[in-house]
Amino acid sequence: MDLRLAHAWIVTSYWSANIPWEVFEKACRNSTLFAALDGDRQIGFARAVTDGATFAWLCDVFVSEEARGRGVARRLIEGVIAHQDLQGLRQFVLGTKDAHGLYEKFGFERMGDPGGRFMRILRPASALYGEATP
Repeated sequence: MDLRLAHAWIVTSYWSANIPWEVFEKACRNSTLFAALDGDRQIGFARAVTDGATFAWLCDVFVSEEARGRGVARRLIEGVIAHQDLQGLRQFVLGTKDAHGLYEKFGFERMGDPGGRFMRILRPASALYGEATP
């Protein structure tokens, strides 16, 4: 995975404009990373931050300009959701300004925050852990 390339993309994003390399690299060290490849060329990037048990944050989903419109983001998200370390979580959250329709296809729902950016998949605790006992 080419983190320098991913950083070059992320610094142009609205959510992490001009993020220093050191900060990005540290964030990546503490995340589960995903790359979309076209042959041996990286064309996309995403990462997930998780406690490994109940919660994950999907972030930095980015597809290179020349690869957009080819389903790359969809495949990245499929890979994230299917990853073995991200199974059985109660809540999966993300923030987006412009891709709500894409994430809704994967079961993410808007959270109703004032800016309308936050979305999540929230599974009932009873579905994961069984009914509570008094």
